[in-house]
Amino acid sequence: MLGRRSLFVALLAVAVGVYLLPSPIDPKPHVLKGPPPALEGLLAVNTRLQNGRRLFAGKLHGPESFTADESGNVYTGTVDGKLWRIGPDDSLTLITHMGQNLPECGSSTDYELVCGRPHGVRLDRRGQLIVADSYFGLHSVDPETGEKTLLLANSQGADGVPFAFLNGLEISSQTGIIYFTDSSSRWGRRHVKLEVIELNSLGRLLSYDPRTGAVKVLLDSLYMPNGIVLSPDESFLLLAETSIGRILRYWLKGPKAGTKEIVLDNMIGYPDNIRLSDHGTFLVGITTPRFRKLLPPFLDMIAPYPAVKRFLAKVVPLSWYNLLLPRYALVLELGLDGDIVATLHDPEGRLTWAISDVFQHRGRTYLGSTDLPFLPVLES
Repeated sequence: MLGRRSLFVALLAVAVGVYLLPSPIDPKPHVLKGPPPALEGLLAVNTRLQNGRRLFAGKLHGPESFTADESGNVYTGTVDGKLWRIGPDDSLTLITHMGQNLPECGSSTDYELVCGRPHGVRLDRRGQLIVADSYFGLHSVDPETGEKTLLLANSQGADGVPFAFLNGLEISSQTGIIYFTDSSSRWGRRHVKLEVIELNSLGRLLSYDPRTGAVKVLLDSLYMPNGIVLSPDESFLLLAETSIGRILRYWLKGPKAGTKEIVLDNMIGYPDNIRLSDHGTFLVGITTPRFRKLLPPFLDMIAPYPAVKRFLAKVVPLSWYNLLLPRYALVLELGLDGDIVATLHDPEGRLTWAISDVFQHRGRTYLGSTDLPFLPVLES
């Protein structure tokens, strides 16, 4: 009897201790638009993403975003803070390190603070790489020499608020203006799971004019703004709000200039980057699908309950949430009006999963990821 009482007291003490521990997150209740859409019609399962192959296994870890030059070279950044050039013959050349070159880079997200993490990568009109590094800010990088020039530091930020998680990137071919997203003013990339669980609206869409150095906040109070893409005529851009599974349109020209509207909501998954296809549609990489099963998706279940979220953030290691992620690859193709026109699936994750970017160049489709140790490609 005494032993049972001692065990009860010990368990009660542990429970009280956990309750009193401060939680790292400060979530608010969130009401979802509804259950996820069913896998039917244009969303019906197919195997179109399985007809590809993996390149650079063990050499490229988390090729997140891509751009290409007129010579056929493709550029990308990886979790170890490195920028790479992929030649037309599939040669692989290191361009530079965004941060320090340490043996530990890429082994743990804890080292990203010193190694860097290049997310958005684009070429400007002068042939220079513009890189949104999550920790170090916007840079211009010479693709031949690897020389880096800091354009805008995270510490500088905008409107008195420093950047914490630079992510998406796009450059106007007409004006040279750089558009980019700061996914959160609180959480850095290495704490992205806390950002998603907390479900805050601390993200912003911004612009940077390299001619004047002017930084503007175009939209604030966004839910983890991620990938962005300009329309073919550059009259608007699409923006992914990853943590709530939504895509916005932000008008740059015309009578609606400076306003936003919802294009897709309550999506089948959480969108990452958005890119123009080689035939003028938009391709959306789905980093994690959101499927109807016997139970609602995990993030759907906890969304309305801040107390549950605070408790989970205190007791569950961040790495454990990876066990909830299905190995399912999904790409949405949208028309210029934002309607879904096609989908591509790999339901068993045979080629890849957790797609961050879908980049088409010279008849090949490059499929990005944030953490996978290879580069999947589809040949036309």
